[in-house]
Amino acid sequence: MLKFRIIPCLDVINRRVTKGIKFQSNIDLGDPVTMAFRYYEGGADELVVYDITASAEGRSIDIGMVSEVARAIRIPFAVGGGIASLADMERVLDAGAEKISVNSLAVKNPSIITEGAKAFGTQCIVLGMDPVANVAMPSGYEITTRGFRERTGIDAVEWCKRAVDLGAGEVVVNSVDADGTRSGFELNITAKIAEAVGVPVVASGGAGSAKHLQEAFEIHANAAIVAGILHTELTTIKELKQILKNADVPVRTDF
Repeated sequence: MLKFRIIPCLDVINRRVTKGIKFQSNIDLGDPVTMAFRYYEGGADELVVYDITASAEGRSIDIGMVSEVARAIRIPFAVGGGIASLADMERVLDAGAEKISVNSLAVKNPSIITEGAKAFGTQCIVLGMDPVANVAMPSGYEITTRGFRERTGIDAVEWCKRAVDLGAGEVVVNSVDADGTRSGFELNITAKIAEAVGVPVVASGGAGSAKHLQEAFEIHANAAIVAGILHTELTTIKELKQILKNADVPVRTDF
């Protein structure tokens, strides 16, 4: 059986890790390379680094930062933010990342998914999506872009199915409504997407306890992104994994 993965997330602005609630009121939490190394040593299965203002500012991701993270850790990590072309993808992979997360720019230019999958393999291409509840949508959820700054009128489930057909090898469901609340993942939309696609699905937004991770596993998410409760040292990856193991959730504990 595949192990359920715990993935710390580093949201970065100007080379500093930050965290907010529902994408707002962000506070400075520290250096991304230092934090990446801490989570690597602490038992993280993977890591994700988002340059969260790159797309909105119309610039490329900070490749120097990606290289420094790659030198500091020995686990797979994904990078997102400011990925606008195949050349951007190649630079990120050459800098040491294993996966590329595409979100706002994939909505604007879906062919980037297919181009990336053909060039580097579907395992490298992660669809990041920021759904928000909207009863007008067939699934009840609408895709937003640019850090929740823009609504798209695109149904969340239909978009993820299309993106997987185009070549995305993994889907991260980051609920805008739950982001930073520590009240639990948005299980409804995550479950709908896990049922709709045949690739790994990652729950994101709202993790507040090991119970929330267990709930994500129970609706067939393959992994969970955790941020605030780790950044503020309310818990550790080791503690989370021990609780999950006791609840019969398959996790890697050989660290």
